Amino acid sequence: MKGIFSVLVENKDGVLSQISGLFARRGFNIDSLAVGETERHDISSMTIVSTGDQRTVDQIEKHLNKKLDVIKVRRLEETRSVLHELMLIKVSYSATNRSSLIELCSVMGAKIVHVSPKSMVIEFHAAPDVITDFIELVRSFGILELQRTGTICMSKD
Repeated sequence: MKGIFSVLVENKDGVLSQISGLFARRGFNIDSLAVGETERHDISSMTIVSTGDQRTVDQIEKHLNKKLDVIKVRRLEETRSVLHELMLIKVSYSATNRSSLIELCSVMGAKIVHVSPKSMVIEFHAAPDVITDFIELVRSFGILELQRTGTICMSKD
């Protein structure tokens, strides 16, 4: 089971460490973690994605709510939320497959942000499963480097 948590926290030193420490101490896995300031400078938003059985996901929510610097914890449903991730991927190419890579980027909505004689850096933002599919599609070209931001999520309601 996937647990997606939107956590509003006080934007101050040590909060990220406290939250990640909670996961480490309890043996909970963090599949994805993204943190950023909200519209208010003194509040940050964390999107934490974790997997486990129902009891584990419930325990994560319970422990997050106990933290002093946590303002609000919301558990989001994947089907009722917008999930996005940003990826930069450096892919090698040759003269024979260059146009295929460019066409794939065009079809998928990916943006080529840098071109060198033997590789391209591609920017792509989409739902995490779409990003994973894109990675598989470009794997045959040769992935040289890959960076993903982690999932950010917002309820549709």
